[in-house]
This record gives sequence, structure tokens and C-alpha cells, in this order.
Amino acid sequence: MDKAGSPSEKLVLEFKEDTALTEMMRLRVSSLQRSGQKRQDGERLLLPHEAVYRLDFAVQELSFSRWYFSLSGHGRVTITGISQHWTPDLTNLMTRQLLEPIGTFWRNAGDPEESPLKCLEADMQEFGERIAELAKVRKVMYFLLAFKDGAEAANLSCSIEFLPEK
Repeated sequence: MDKAGSPSEKLVLEFKEDTALTEMMRLRVSSLQRSGQKRQDGERLLLPHEAVYRLDFAVQELSFSRWYFSLSGHGRVTITGISQHWTPDLTNLMTRQLLEPIGTFWRNAGDPEESPLKCLEADMQEFGERIAELAKVRKVMYFLLAFKDGAEAANLSCSIEFLPEK
């Protein structure tokens, strides 16, 4: 990690898997499959390679600084923010609640493990700024992380750095 500036000048938040919400979303999918029902119009069901993560904001007046992302091996990870307060035990996740742009990091199968991860930098910058903007009005924000092309949650470390606004 970059050690520029004193620790009090920056806030690094780690994306943490919310296993309870992930499991609740998986139960919704299996319930629909068992009963033979279809999802609601516009409902977004959790795919097998996805999990729910969260960021908890102790400070809400933030400006985006940078991403920290590491992935052992190869694969692709996409991070999709959820714009609404969302409680899957009470409401289903709807596609209109998903933020644009999404964040995507990857390393191709042929790339050496020590090679830096690739990303779409403009999208990652805009995505980080959107997260900081939403942090002003909420203490928790949820994300869908999708693991593809060999990426696994156990091989992932993802955090985001903010600077407190003065």
C-alpha cells in the first residue's frame, strides 16, 4: 500500500463479505427454483459466482482517493454498487438499484502473477467518486462482487481509500 501522507489524513475501507445477505439471496434463488416460480419483473437474482460485500462508513464527508486491489492468480472481478438502502429480507434487489459504472479488475491467464492488475481507470475513478458521494447519505453501502475466469474470493483483497473533507 502507498504510505503517502500521515495515517490520520486518509481512511482506507476494506470490502467485507456479508455472508448473511449473500446466503439470504441464495435462498431466494433456490426458493424460486424449488417452487417453479419466476423472478419478479426487474428483480436481480444473485448468480452462483457472485457474493454481497459491504462498506461501513464511520465518516461520511469523504472524497475518493484511490483503490487498493490484489488478486492472487488470474481472473476477473467486477464490483457493482447498489444505490438503494436494501434489506433482502424485506425487499428484493431490483436491477434499477445497480450503479453505473461498474468496477472491473483482471489479470489474464497468460500474464505473470507479479504483473499489475488491469482495470478501466476512468470507470474506476468515476465509481470511486460515486461511492464517496453516496457515503454522504448513508453509513453502509452494499456491493455485488462477481468472480469470473478463475478468480476466487479467497484470493481477493479489495479496499478503497478516501480523504476526509475538511
